[in-house]
Amino acid sequence: MKVSVVLPAKNEAGGLPRTLEGVRSVMPGVELIVVDDGSSDDTPGLAAALGARVIRSPYSMGNGAAIKRGARAATGDVIVFMDADGQHDASCIPRLLQKLDEGYDMVVGARDWGGQAGVSRGLANTFYNWLASRMTGFAVKDLTSGFRAVRADKFKEFLHLLPNGFSYPTTSTMAFFRSAYPVAYIPIPVAKRIGRSHIRPLRDGVRFLLIIFKIATLYSPLKLFAPASVSFFLIGLGYYAWTYVTQGRFTNMSVLLFSAAVIIFLIGLVSEQITSLTYKRDA
Repeated sequence: MKVSVVLPAKNEAGGLPRTLEGVRSVMPGVELIVVDDGSSDDTPGLAAALGARVIRSPYSMGNGAAIKRGARAATGDVIVFMDADGQHDASCIPRLLQKLDEGYDMVVGARDWGGQAGVSRGLANTFYNWLASRMTGFAVKDLTSGFRAVRADKFKEFLHLLPNGFSYPTTSTMAFFRSAYPVAYIPIPVAKRIGRSHIRPLRDGVRFLLIIFKIATLYSPLKLFAPASVSFFLIGLGYYAWTYVTQGRFTNMSVLLFSAAVIIFLIGLVSEQITSLTYKRDA
Protein backbone atom coordinates (compact mmCIF):
# COMPACT_ATOMS: atom_id res chain seq x y z
CA MET A 1 0.00 0.00 0.00
CA LYS A 2 1.61 3.24 -1.16
CA VAL A 3 1.02 6.27 1.06
CA SER A 4 1.13 9.94 0.10
CA VAL A 5 1.20 12.74 2.68
CA VAL A 6 -0.28 16.05 1.52
CA LEU A 7 0.26 19.28 3.43
CA PRO A 8 -1.45 22.52 2.37
CA ALA A 9 0.78 25.41 3.39
CA LYS A 10 0.50 29.18 3.34
CA ASN A 11 3.23 31.18 5.08
CA GLU A 12 4.16 28.22 7.29
CA ALA A 13 7.94 28.64 7.26
CA GLY A 14 7.94 28.54 11.05
CA GLY A 15 6.20 25.20 11.59
CA LEU A 16 6.85 23.43 8.29
CA PRO A 17 10.38 22.12 9.03
CA ARG A 18 9.26 20.44 12.25
CA THR A 19 6.29 18.86 10.48
CA LEU A 20 8.27 17.59 7.49
CA GLU A 21 11.11 16.23 9.64
CA GLY A 22 8.54 14.46 11.81
CA VAL A 23 6.92 12.81 8.79
CA ARG A 24 10.29 11.74 7.37
CA SER A 25 11.38 10.24 10.69
CA VAL A 26 8.20 8.18 10.99
CA MET A 27 7.81 7.21 7.31
CA PRO A 28 11.14 7.65 5.49
CA GLY A 29 10.02 6.53 2.02
CA VAL A 30 6.62 8.21 1.91
CA GLU A 31 5.58 10.48 -0.98
CA LEU A 32 5.56 13.92 0.62
CA ILE A 33 3.68 16.73 -1.16
CA VAL A 34 3.54 20.34 0.03
CA VAL A 35 1.00 22.52 -1.77
CA ASP A 36 2.12 26.13 -1.44
CA ASP A 37 -0.96 28.36 -1.43
CA GLY A 38 0.65 31.57 -2.64
CA SER A 39 2.99 32.03 0.33
CA SER A 40 4.89 35.30 0.70
CA ASP A 41 7.61 33.74 2.89
CA ASP A 42 10.11 30.95 2.18
CA THR A 43 7.60 28.10 2.62
CA PRO A 44 8.16 26.54 -0.85
CA GLY A 45 11.96 26.84 -0.59
CA LEU A 46 12.06 25.18 2.82
CA ALA A 47 9.76 22.39 1.64
CA ALA A 48 11.93 21.66 -1.40
CA ALA A 49 15.11 21.74 0.68
CA LEU A 50 13.63 19.16 3.03
CA GLY A 51 12.88 16.80 0.19
CA ALA A 52 9.19 17.41 -0.37
CA ARG A 53 7.57 17.69 -3.75
CA VAL A 54 6.29 21.24 -3.99
CA ILE A 55 3.20 22.30 -5.93
CA ARG A 56 3.07 26.08 -6.13
CA SER A 57 0.12 28.38 -6.67
CA PRO A 58 0.79 31.84 -8.16
CA TYR A 59 -1.78 33.28 -5.74
CA SER A 60 -3.78 32.12 -2.75
CA MET A 61 -6.69 29.90 -3.79
CA GLY A 62 -7.66 28.66 -0.34
CA ASN A 63 -7.03 25.67 1.88
CA GLY A 64 -9.59 23.49 0.09
CA ALA A 65 -8.08 24.30 -3.30
CA ALA A 66 -4.66 23.24 -2.00
CA ILE A 67 -6.15 19.97 -0.76
CA LYS A 68 -7.70 19.28 -4.18
CA ARG A 69 -4.47 20.03 -6.04
CA GLY A 70 -2.51 17.83 -3.67
CA ALA A 71 -5.01 14.97 -3.96
CA ARG A 72 -4.86 15.09 -7.75
CA ALA A 73 -1.05 15.00 -7.68
CA ALA A 74 -0.79 12.21 -5.10
CA THR A 75 0.03 8.76 -6.48
CA GLY A 76 -0.56 6.79 -3.29
CA ASP A 77 -3.38 4.35 -2.62
CA VAL A 78 -3.86 6.18 0.67
CA ILE A 79 -3.57 9.92 1.24
CA VAL A 80 -2.80 11.41 4.63
CA PHE A 81 -3.76 15.06 5.05
CA MET A 82 -2.26 17.10 7.86
CA ASP A 83 -1.60 20.74 8.69
CA ALA A 84 1.82 22.24 8.10
CA ASP A 85 1.80 24.50 11.16
CA GLY A 86 3.27 22.03 13.64
CA GLN A 87 0.01 21.15 15.41
CA HIS A 88 -0.23 17.56 14.19
CA ASP A 89 2.09 14.89 15.51
CA ALA A 90 3.47 12.78 12.64
CA SER A 91 3.90 9.84 15.01
CA CYS A 92 0.09 9.41 14.85
CA ILE A 93 0.19 8.56 11.11
CA PRO A 94 0.85 4.81 11.68
CA ARG A 95 -2.16 4.70 14.02
CA LEU A 96 -4.36 6.24 11.32
CA LEU A 97 -3.11 3.73 8.76
CA GLN A 98 -3.53 0.80 11.14
CA LYS A 99 -7.15 1.79 11.74
CA LEU A 100 -7.66 2.19 8.00
CA ASP A 101 -6.53 -1.41 7.52
CA GLU A 102 -9.43 -2.57 9.69
CA GLY A 103 -11.80 -1.90 6.79
CA TYR A 104 -12.39 1.85 6.99
CA ASP A 105 -12.23 4.27 4.08
CA MET A 106 -11.47 7.35 6.18
CA VAL A 107 -9.84 7.68 9.59
CA VAL A 108 -9.92 11.08 11.28
CA GLY A 109 -7.71 12.28 14.10
CA ALA A 110 -10.17 13.62 16.70
CA ARG A 111 -9.11 16.39 19.04
CA ASP A 112 -10.30 16.56 22.62
CA TRP A 113 -11.35 19.76 24.37
CA GLY A 114 -7.74 20.55 25.24
CA GLY A 115 -6.84 20.50 21.56
CA GLN A 116 -9.30 23.26 20.66
CA ALA A 117 -7.97 26.74 19.86
CA GLY A 118 -9.82 28.60 22.57
CA VAL A 119 -13.20 28.27 24.27
CA SER A 120 -15.18 29.88 21.45
CA ARG A 121 -13.70 27.55 18.83
CA GLY A 122 -14.28 24.58 21.12
CA LEU A 123 -17.94 25.46 21.62
CA ALA A 124 -18.40 26.06 17.90
CA ASN A 125 -16.82 22.72 16.98
CA THR A 126 -18.96 20.93 19.57
CA PHE A 127 -22.06 22.43 17.97
CA TYR A 128 -20.88 21.50 14.47
CA ASN A 129 -20.25 17.91 15.59
CA TRP A 130 -23.72 17.66 17.10
CA LEU A 131 -25.41 19.14 14.05
CA ALA A 132 -23.48 16.95 11.62
CA SER A 133 -24.33 13.88 13.71
CA ARG A 134 -28.01 14.76 13.48
CA MET A 135 -27.77 15.22 9.73
CA THR A 136 -25.82 12.06 8.96
CA GLY A 137 -27.16 9.74 11.63
CA PHE A 138 -23.62 8.85 12.72
CA ALA A 139 -21.47 10.00 15.63
CA VAL A 140 -19.27 12.75 14.21
CA LYS A 141 -16.54 13.27 16.81
CA ASP A 142 -14.49 15.98 15.08
CA LEU A 143 -16.03 17.46 11.96
CA THR A 144 -13.32 20.02 11.25
CA SER A 145 -10.12 18.08 11.95
CA GLY A 146 -7.62 18.45 9.12
CA PHE A 147 -5.60 15.37 10.16
CA ARG A 148 -7.01 12.34 8.36
CA ALA A 149 -6.13 9.32 6.24
CA VAL A 150 -8.36 8.42 3.28
CA ARG A 151 -8.44 5.88 0.49
CA ALA A 152 -7.45 7.92 -2.52
CA ASP A 153 -9.99 6.51 -4.98
CA LYS A 154 -12.88 7.18 -2.59
CA PHE A 155 -11.73 10.70 -1.71
CA LYS A 156 -11.26 11.72 -5.33
CA GLU A 157 -14.93 10.95 -6.03
CA PHE A 158 -15.83 14.08 -4.06
CA LEU A 159 -13.21 16.56 -5.25
CA HIS A 160 -15.82 18.49 -7.25
CA LEU A 161 -17.83 19.03 -4.06
CA LEU A 162 -15.00 20.38 -1.92
CA PRO A 163 -14.97 24.15 -1.38
CA ASN A 164 -11.83 26.11 -2.25
CA GLY A 165 -11.76 27.80 1.16
CA PHE A 166 -11.74 26.27 4.61
CA SER A 167 -14.03 23.39 5.65
CA TYR A 168 -12.94 20.70 3.22
CA PRO A 169 -13.00 18.34 6.28
CA THR A 170 -16.69 19.16 6.78
CA THR A 171 -17.63 18.35 3.21
CA SER A 172 -15.53 15.21 2.86
CA THR A 173 -16.65 13.77 6.21
CA MET A 174 -20.35 14.16 5.49
CA ALA A 175 -19.92 12.90 1.93
CA PHE A 176 -18.21 9.73 3.17
CA PHE A 177 -20.88 9.08 5.78
CA ARG A 178 -23.74 9.58 3.33
CA SER A 179 -22.03 7.42 0.68
CA ALA A 180 -21.74 4.51 3.14
CA TYR A 181 -17.95 4.67 3.18
CA PRO A 182 -16.93 3.63 6.72
CA VAL A 183 -15.39 6.40 8.83
CA ALA A 184 -13.51 5.97 12.11
CA TYR A 185 -12.08 8.36 14.68
CA ILE A 186 -9.01 8.01 16.86
CA PRO A 187 -7.96 10.48 19.56
CA ILE A 188 -4.86 12.53 18.77
CA PRO A 189 -2.77 15.09 20.67
CA VAL A 190 -2.61 18.60 19.23
CA ALA A 191 0.27 21.01 19.85
CA LYS A 192 0.03 24.78 19.74
CA ARG A 193 0.37 26.00 16.16
CA ILE A 194 3.49 27.88 15.06
CA GLY A 195 2.61 31.15 13.37
CA ARG A 196 -0.68 32.95 12.84
CA SER A 197 -3.94 31.14 12.15
CA HIS A 198 -5.61 31.84 8.79
CA ILE A 199 -9.09 31.05 10.13
CA ARG A 200 -11.45 33.92 10.94
CA PRO A 201 -13.94 32.53 13.47
CA LEU A 202 -17.03 34.55 12.51
CA ARG A 203 -16.63 34.41 8.72
CA ASP A 204 -15.50 30.81 8.57
CA GLY A 205 -18.00 29.75 11.24
CA VAL A 206 -20.82 30.92 9.00
CA ARG A 207 -19.18 29.12 6.07
CA PHE A 208 -18.99 25.89 8.07
CA LEU A 209 -22.73 26.06 8.76
CA LEU A 210 -23.51 26.80 5.13
CA ILE A 211 -21.41 23.83 4.04
CA ILE A 212 -23.22 21.55 6.51
CA PHE A 213 -26.62 22.60 5.17
CA LYS A 214 -25.38 22.38 1.59
CA ILE A 215 -24.19 18.80 2.05
CA ALA A 216 -27.28 17.84 4.05
CA THR A 217 -29.46 19.19 1.25
CA LEU A 218 -27.44 17.35 -1.37
CA TYR A 219 -27.24 13.99 0.41
CA SER A 220 -30.12 13.85 2.89
CA PRO A 221 -32.69 16.52 1.95
CA LEU A 222 -35.62 15.19 3.98
CA LYS A 223 -33.62 15.56 7.18
CA LEU A 224 -33.90 19.29 6.56
CA PHE A 225 -37.26 19.56 4.81
CA ALA A 226 -39.30 17.09 6.87
CA PRO A 227 -38.75 18.79 10.26
CA ALA A 228 -39.43 22.20 8.67
CA SER A 229 -42.63 20.85 7.12
CA VAL A 230 -43.80 19.33 10.41
CA SER A 231 -43.02 22.60 12.23
CA PHE A 232 -45.15 24.64 9.83
CA PHE A 233 -47.97 22.09 10.08
CA LEU A 234 -47.95 22.11 13.90
CA ILE A 235 -47.83 25.91 14.02
CA GLY A 236 -50.76 26.06 11.57
CA LEU A 237 -52.69 23.49 13.60
CA GLY A 238 -52.08 25.38 16.82
CA TYR A 239 -53.06 28.69 15.26
CA TYR A 240 -56.22 27.14 13.83
CA ALA A 241 -57.15 25.73 17.27
CA TRP A 242 -56.63 29.14 18.86
CA THR A 243 -58.68 31.04 16.25
CA TYR A 244 -61.44 28.42 16.37
CA VAL A 245 -61.74 28.71 20.15
CA THR A 246 -61.50 32.53 20.28
CA GLN A 247 -63.15 33.50 16.97
CA GLY A 248 -64.94 30.38 15.79
CA ARG A 249 -63.38 30.46 12.31
CA PHE A 250 -60.63 29.12 10.05
CA THR A 251 -58.31 31.98 9.07
CA ASN A 252 -56.19 32.68 6.00
CA MET A 253 -53.03 32.42 8.12
CA SER A 254 -53.86 28.81 8.96
CA VAL A 255 -54.33 28.07 5.26
CA LEU A 256 -50.97 29.68 4.50
CA LEU A 257 -49.17 27.66 7.18
CA PHE A 258 -50.73 24.38 6.08
CA SER A 259 -49.89 25.16 2.45
CA ALA A 260 -46.29 25.96 3.37
CA ALA A 261 -46.02 22.62 5.18
CA VAL A 262 -47.20 20.72 2.10
CA ILE A 263 -44.98 22.69 -0.31
CA ILE A 264 -41.85 22.22 1.84
CA PHE A 265 -42.51 18.47 2.14
CA LEU A 266 -42.98 18.13 -1.62
CA ILE A 267 -39.74 20.04 -2.25
CA GLY A 268 -38.01 17.57 0.07
CA LEU A 269 -39.39 14.63 -1.91
CA VAL A 270 -38.19 16.14 -5.19
CA SER A 271 -34.77 16.75 -3.64
CA GLU A 272 -34.59 13.10 -2.58
CA GLN A 273 -35.24 12.06 -6.18
CA ILE A 274 -32.49 14.38 -7.40
CA THR A 275 -30.15 12.85 -4.82
CA SER A 276 -30.96 9.37 -6.14
CA LEU A 277 -30.11 10.50 -9.66
CA THR A 278 -26.83 11.93 -8.40
CA TYR A 279 -25.80 8.50 -7.17
CA LYS A 280 -26.99 6.63 -10.25
CA ARG A 281 -24.03 5.12 -12.12
CA ASP A 282 -23.65 3.59 -15.52
CA ALA A 283 -22.94 -0.12 -15.57
